[in-house]
Amino acid sequence: MESEQTKTDRQFERMTKTPVHRLILTLGLPTTVSMLVTNVYNMADTYFVSTINTSASGAVGIVFALMAIIQAFGFMLGQGSGSCLSRKLGQKHLEEARTYAATSFYLSILCGLVITVLGLTFLTPFMYLLGSTDSILPYAKDYSIFILLAAPAMTSSCVMNNILRYEGKAVFAMLGLASGGILNIFGDYLLIQHFSMGIAGAGLSTAISQYISAMILLAPFLFKKVQTNFHPKYLSRQFSYVREIVVVGFPSMMRQGLTSISVMILNQCAAAYSDAAVADAVIAAMSIVSRVMNFLFCIGIGIGQGFQPVSAFNYGAGRYDRVKEAWRFTWLFSTGVMAVMALIGFLGAEPIIRAFRDDPEVIRAGIPALRMQCAALLVMPLCLSGNMLFQSIGKSGRAIFLASIRSGLLFIPILLISSRLFGLFGIQMSQALSDLLSGLITAPMIYRFFRKL
Repeated sequence: MESEQTKTDRQFERMTKTPVHRLILTLGLPTTVSMLVTNVYNMADTYFVSTINTSASGAVGIVFALMAIIQAFGFMLGQGSGSCLSRKLGQKHLEEARTYAATSFYLSILCGLVITVLGLTFLTPFMYLLGSTDSILPYAKDYSIFILLAAPAMTSSCVMNNILRYEGKAVFAMLGLASGGILNIFGDYLLIQHFSMGIAGAGLSTAISQYISAMILLAPFLFKKVQTNFHPKYLSRQFSYVREIVVVGFPSMMRQGLTSISVMILNQCAAAYSDAAVADAVIAAMSIVSRVMNFLFCIGIGIGQGFQPVSAFNYGAGRYDRVKEAWRFTWLFSTGVMAVMALIGFLGAEPIIRAFRDDPEVIRAGIPALRMQCAALLVMPLCLSGNMLFQSIGKSGRAIFLASIRSGLLFIPILLISSRLFGLFGIQMSQALSDLLSGLITAPMIYRFFRKL
């Protein structure tokens, strides 16, 4: 049986000697598959709920903001610990890597439980805060109760998924996430269509699949298929470990947290329409556009997540030439893929929106928004790869800034100003304009970093 030192040496050899493009694609492909399945589930969830009525479809947009909050904590702890432990593995410090893994895992469960308790206690005002209208509220509450109950599974799954990726074991992460996504699709169909549970069926299906997915993700750690584990003896009592996990992972918290705030403000801008039916239609349309864009972009994100462990490990090992080569390949490859995805989304905007909700108001609001965001999609690989680069190598300040500008520092003021000046058109174009400006800010930061490196 292989010793731990042999496993460590073999992993070091793989991460520092395998050709960069092959390594990124090997690590990124399982992540891409799992993200495709997850996004297919999200779109299926939106589709099945949209068969109920427009208000139920709008509730998906409200609950999307809630899920972004839950995932913000999970991704912060997962990305933070993943980056730290990957660099420690690159330096061959196995015990410290295990400490980061165990500490983040137990923190994620605690965060999930706190979110569950607070969310259920203040459910109605929370839904209004997220942008619910009176007509959407009953659907949003029925859906969100189950999402809140699944919060511990969602936060811990984010941590385990990221640790597996950063260890170079993306196949295990793919199996866990993809299994949960597939179960969720069948659960939606069964509970909504056959048992007539309505939107509560979608919520129950999500909760069950999240817990099953978490157990599948936990299996490699229990059966010692990876170098780290979650034995309580590795749970650190030193605040320095928690602080470093949070600081390194904070860009993910900003990215996901500001996404939630942005969706909340977007819903509130739409809810400002005096006609409740129009308000629900705009919220539903932007929810559908958001799910479609996430699906179109998930390939780029998957490749980017294959890049992160390569970047972190080689930066820790002092192989800066491989860090630069890995970033360049990730950016160019993702841009090529996004060009194809953007063309499909732009040309097929009307049938795509209509497939989810054949409501004239939803279609009218959704088509221009989808087309404008597809046009800006070409800039997103630059923004995302830059953010992932700085986060993976521990440059938290720059990573936090880049994570903030697209979803918050730029998008929120653009949305508030443009919605007042241009009404519905302002809501539709705000995300695309934010993406373009984010790219203009990201490019010189990456250029200066590599000049110095």
